Amino acid sequence: MALNKTRFETLLKVRPDDIDMNVHVHSSKYIDYVLAARYDQMEHCYKMPMQEFMKHGFGWVIRNTFIEFKRPLGIGEEFIVETHIDEFYKDGVKVNFRILKADSRKESCTGYFNYTMIHMENGRAAIIPDWIIERYSI
Repeated sequence: MALNKTRFETLLKVRPDDIDMNVHVHSSKYIDYVLAARYDQMEHCYKMPMQEFMKHGFGWVIRNTFIEFKRPLGIGEEFIVETHIDEFYKDGVKVNFRILKADSRKESCTGYFNYTMIHMENGRAAIIPDWIIERYSI
């Protein structure tokens, strides 16, 4: 099945508790931003929220991630998290992302996440069913 790699965007805003001692967003918060955007996009763009995965006994965990930082985000700044599914694996998916400053659309950071689908009852990797791949291949 061909993967269209449709890009989806979610608008978020930097909160005061996201700021570190260097007066910009702490590096760990960027992972939170991508996760928040993915949950939003699962529900609104793919029409399959996390609750539906859980209803079928599935969950997702991060296998690994890579982030390249380019420009810091500051307090109160709006930004866009753009994601797309790059590739499906037998038991996982690679999601590429960009975080863009909302006012200029300049990249704050780019990267990817490799997620593994798991069986909720035992935490072991699950083979992704074809019906899920079809729903997420938009």
